[in-house]
Amino acid sequence: MRADNSHHLLAATQRRSQATHRRAAAALRRMDNAGVAVTFDAVAREAGVSRSWIYTQPDLRGEIERLRDRQRPTSGRVLPDRQRGTDASLLRRLELAAQRIRHLEEDNKRLRRALAEALGERRADTPSRPRHDALAPRVSGVIGPC
Repeated sequence: MRADNSHHLLAATQRRSQATHRRAAAALRRMDNAGVAVTFDAVAREAGVSRSWIYTQPDLRGEIERLRDRQRPTSGRVLPDRQRGTDASLLRRLELAAQRIRHLEEDNKRLRRALAEALGERRADTPSRPRHDALAPRVSGVIGPC
């Protein structure tokens, strides 16, 4: 009778499965970091595994669906998760923009006041305009040669 060596086959199968899972996870990370569109087909091609196998892996399937759904509303190149802005950073940028707007509004008011004062001073310094009747030729009592 032969010895039962099936445990060697089971161990080899498990090692192969783990290596395949690592390859697929690494491919998924590379694609996300590169900003490439993440789909089941693209991950399968990148990792050299079958799509049907990926569908049987709940963790990979969930991550692919999450990344795919995140990419749908955007057009063009997709940013990887690590390059996306957090809520806190977006709120900080909004606060800074509001602060900058307030500063520009104050600066605008100051410049308008300065312009109004300069125009007022200029108007006060110029002699008053002559009237329309002052532009008409003066008629003297002497009649010149005819």
